[in-house]
Amino acid sequence: MRFSGKHRMLLTVMALSVAWPGLSMAENYPHADEEIGTVEQIYDGHLTPDLAVSTFRNIDRLFPVRSIPAGNAVRDLPEAPQNLPGKVAFDIDGTEYDFFDFLSLDNVTGLIVLKDGQVVHETYQRGNTPETRWMSMSVAKSITSTLVGAAIEDGLIGSVDDMVVDYVPSLAGSAYEGVSIHDILIMASGVKWDETYTNPDSDRRELLRAQIAQEPGAAMQVMAALPRAAEPGTVHVYSTGETQVLGEIVHGAVGKPLAEYLSEKIWQPYGMEADANWWLDSPDGVEIGGSGISATLRDFARFGQFFLDGGVIDGDRVLPEGWTETAGKPQQLADGSTIEYGLMWWPGWTDASIADGAYAAIGIQGQNIYINPTKNIVIATHMAQPKPLGAEPIDPMVFFDAVAAALE
Repeated sequence: MRFSGKHRMLLTVMALSVAWPGLSMAENYPHADEEIGTVEQIYDGHLTPDLAVSTFRNIDRLFPVRSIPAGNAVRDLPEAPQNLPGKVAFDIDGTEYDFFDFLSLDNVTGLIVLKDGQVVHETYQRGNTPETRWMSMSVAKSITSTLVGAAIEDGLIGSVDDMVVDYVPSLAGSAYEGVSIHDILIMASGVKWDETYTNPDSDRRELLRAQIAQEPGAAMQVMAALPRAAEPGTVHVYSTGETQVLGEIVHGAVGKPLAEYLSEKIWQPYGMEADANWWLDSPDGVEIGGSGISATLRDFARFGQFFLDGGVIDGDRVLPEGWTETAGKPQQLADGSTIEYGLMWWPGWTDASIADGAYAAIGIQGQNIYINPTKNIVIATHMAQPKPLGAEPIDPMVFFDAVAAALE
């Protein structure tokens, strides 16, 4: 199934309109006049390289957005440059690569490396600048899950053992009955799901169509209609739908928009330098929990540093004690078996990253926030991968390992 003429018209209006709050063109944004593609082209993998770049730095023109306001005080990122291009080299299956291979082969548009909270390397490509906002895709999942931790610390959510339907009444009587917040965080609800981005008939694309329709409650209607495939907590299935449910949980718990809560708890107190934007499921509706945050590279890095700092800002605890240590580690299912997934973060999968306890927030088409607690390193990337298939020529985790090994 393809999008209807009505939906294509809606996409066109969204791409051209200046009426949405927080829209790039209303802010003298440096990339505001660029041609962009459609969200359907993103998920089909049908963007040419230049169109991918211009689209990914203008995703707030695809849907209504809500601003994530920054505050007046910006957290400094002091510079302590090191010659990473001259130091980073690594081997993959007998082939030698270096720093420049990674930039070019993985189509990197922005890369920043922090060591001990200081910028040791920063570069922008394809016309990007420090002012460029870039799409997050599934990096937003890690941010949404972090808001669960903040709501627990605030006493607005009792614990991860609370039931989903207690916070999302629209899912009462659905397959989400008996599912806990923890089941959602590790994507083990037992609800049937197909995440295939490029398949127009997948559940992921059905959820996207609900987003495109921009009708209040449409996303939860999709989720409520899904059947049960396994008992809660027994099977891990990667599902963007689970994160939309998680967003609804946070919204129901805190009683305010996710963007406002994120700004209040992290974006302003930690000192992000720029307003960010977050896609909505309908005009003035609920944020898209699994994608659609657009933010600068430096602020993605600051978010990683906030996590590396243990979820504490200037001595004030924002996240429960131990939350950041748990979130990036492999989790257990109800039968005690281990899955290679955290609380909507990805544990490292290479020998070096496993040894360092490193983990990452990862989005399709090349966004990463890598955190290495052993070596006190944060790396953030913006890339313009042509297809949403996780098929980068160079595995970013291998490159991050090489950077971690090269840093002094």
